[in-house]
Amino acid sequence: MANKSIFKTSVTIILILVLAGIIFYPKLEPVFKSNGTPGPQARARMGGGEPLYASGYVLVPQNLNEMVNSTGSLLPDEEVDLAFETSGKVVGIYFEEGRKVKKGELLAKINDKPLQAQLLKLQAQKKLVEEREYRQRQLLDRDAISRESYDQVATELQSTEADIMLIEARIDETELRAPFDGSVGLRMISEGAFATTQTKIIRLVKTRPLKIEFSIPERYSGEVEPGFPITFVVDGFPEPFQAKVYAIDPKVDINTRTILVRALYPNTNEELKPGRFASVRARLSEIENAVSIPTEALIAEMSGEKVFIFENGKAKEIKVETGLRTESHIQIREGLNFGDTLLTTAILQLRDDLPVQLDTLVTNHQPTPTE
Repeated sequence: MANKSIFKTSVTIILILVLAGIIFYPKLEPVFKSNGTPGPQARARMGGGEPLYASGYVLVPQNLNEMVNSTGSLLPDEEVDLAFETSGKVVGIYFEEGRKVKKGELLAKINDKPLQAQLLKLQAQKKLVEEREYRQRQLLDRDAISRESYDQVATELQSTEADIMLIEARIDETELRAPFDGSVGLRMISEGAFATTQTKIIRLVKTRPLKIEFSIPERYSGEVEPGFPITFVVDGFPEPFQAKVYAIDPKVDINTRTILVRALYPNTNEELKPGRFASVRARLSEIENAVSIPTEALIAEMSGEKVFIFENGKAKEIKVETGLRTESHIQIREGLNFGDTLLTTAILQLRDDLPVQLDTLVTNHQPTPTE
């Protein structure tokens, strides 16, 4: 029984060693040849004679643009749900649904006959009081009556005029007029219905111009100001639209850490409708003739950031100071110059003074084989 146990244990160990060899041999093969000597790449890493193959990138002046992409919504310039300021029976509807209306145009009317009757009565009273006030003034000029008697009539006239103004104001409340130019929607009431101050009659929307509302990260708050240009795209329209920022929320949203921004689009032909989704792009920063490198070439360390350049057949370590970052490139403020050949591959294998052979060279952003 002991011999069988030893045999099983030996077989198990042999199988484990075989599996380990199958797994790790492909990884060790590039480093060590079958005869046990280091390969070219391993010798390069250990400072041997054969160089490490890497790709180079010649630095040339570039214009860097930092683009911020956001999602937004199209909002009407003005929008209001119209209702009467008083209660009563609707006796007239004077608009057509979905049509344009002008500011001050009469849209609907509530029965005002009782108020009109009161107005006629007060106007008649005013005429009589005005005649009395005229006679009393004539007598006062001849010192035929006291000043107090005249003041009573003058006060009565002012009171009557105030009552007339009050009735006229109440009559105005029975009329529903457009507060601004725009388009009316679908009416919510019919003629003959009883309307209160809470009854919605119609929605009025002004769609020229349109507002575009979107958010940007808080770190860009100092770069976006009124007049800042943006572009936005709406589904169904192949070309982007241009707009300008006109207002910025002074407070950062505590939940999203973003700032709400609104831009204005003329919408002269009213081709866009409010409520639609928009993809917004804002070009926040633009630097001309910048030293820029691909993001994958930058190496971050505890002491700072560095890159490797190709110089005299070897890799040279350079400490750099970075600036503007885009999706694919990073601005280098200090450390690199135009014409330097940046190493962009085999980054983890590079060491200072390591022999390097360029297998590909990118010049003016077009890769060409090296000689």
